Amino acid sequence: MAVYFRVSLTRHHVRQVQLVELAQRVLSAVGEAKSDLSLELIGDWRMQRLNRDYRKRDRTTDVLAFPIREANMPKKLSCRTSLLGDVVISLPTAIRQARAVGRSIDEELAILLVHGVLHLCGYDHERSGREAARMSRREQVVLRRIAPIPHVVTFRTRQRIKGG
Repeated sequence: MAVYFRVSLTRHHVRQVQLVELAQRVLSAVGEAKSDLSLELIGDWRMQRLNRDYRKRDRTTDVLAFPIREANMPKKLSCRTSLLGDVVISLPTAIRQARAVGRSIDEELAILLVHGVLHLCGYDHERSGREAARMSRREQVVLRRIAPIPHVVTFRTRQRIKGG
């Protein structure tokens, strides 16, 4: 399993090795240990554009998932790729959400990563209340399986330049 990771944000330091390892643990926990995943951390402006272009919702969101395979399609008919799909997370939104509920940013990232991967696996909380409850239960099971959550994000501090 490979995790293709990209981050283009400069205000935060992301420990890429730890995040990739966490993503690999998530894939194993959902039964996709042999699958590959594309994971990207982006800012709110870009997330808003993606959300507008692909979901017709002109606002930022926390996570988007773009499946490559059709989750409900029989294996023999699905496209032959090991890539499960793309998970895109808005780091600024994740930070705001974590602060609002008193969670660490690392926990919030893990929750969003699990949520996105489950979408790639065919779960969709927007279909019905019953499906939302099913997805929520699965998220909790996966989060317990991947614990403990590693430290992934640190905030960069601005350094003062002395002298004159």
